[in-house]
Amino acid sequence: MDVREYNRRAWDRQVATGNKWTVPVGPEVTAAARRGEWSVVLTPTRPVPRDWFPSLAGLDVLCLASGGGQQGPVLAAAGARVTVFDNSPAQLARDRSVAERDWLTLTTIEGDMRDLSAFGNGSFGLVFHPCSNGFVPDVRPVWRECFRVLKPDGVLLAGFTNPVLYAFDDVAATDRGELVVRHPIPYSDLTSLTDEERTRYTSKDEPLCFGHTLEDQIGGQLDAGFRMTAFFEDRDPTHPLAKYLPAFIATRAVKP
Repeated sequence: MDVREYNRRAWDRQVATGNKWTVPVGPEVTAAARRGEWSVVLTPTRPVPRDWFPSLAGLDVLCLASGGGQQGPVLAAAGARVTVFDNSPAQLARDRSVAERDWLTLTTIEGDMRDLSAFGNGSFGLVFHPCSNGFVPDVRPVWRECFRVLKPDGVLLAGFTNPVLYAFDDVAATDRGELVVRHPIPYSDLTSLTDEERTRYTSKDEPLCFGHTLEDQIGGQLDAGFRMTAFFEDRDPTHPLAKYLPAFIATRAVKP
């Protein structure tokens, strides 16, 4: 299966069905951002600390796999020069619609988060990468490309899933609220599920997911050359695992 092509169509479908991560911000949010009152998330619920960000005024920002009209328009309204790069044309259309509605300037480009050849070395001062690399089967190319396109002293803000989430049977968790350990990590919808089980998702055009190890998520950033400077965890209150531990992680890393 061509994962990129499938997930492109799947996320376009998520836009059509109103997935919460495809619903753009309202005009009141961008108006507040213009006044300096703004926040964005890398993980399900916890706002990113403001001191994690460089000064946004005139900063070249890449919102990586971050379409949907939620983060890019806010950062643009706060003063950044924003490029939104995403695999889903419909998600990118959300960003353009907010920009047109609220008189914002931002650029949208369709592409694979593992291949940022559309950008030269040192193009950005900030890469903002919310939980999305779980939709590609290999994450280390993402970190290498982020490092390449950042300027020296540029900042990578990334959110991702703790792979322990994928160790549990999803049907038991989502349908019955039960935590049943089933899968080894790393996890892949392509190889960890039977064909019948996979159809539960593909029949509804839901994206294919991959649970990357912490060695690849955190170690991969370090191996790419980044220096980690901050870290927090977050919970998804809709998942039964939230009762026991936070299943989402956000990191701040700097290119020396």
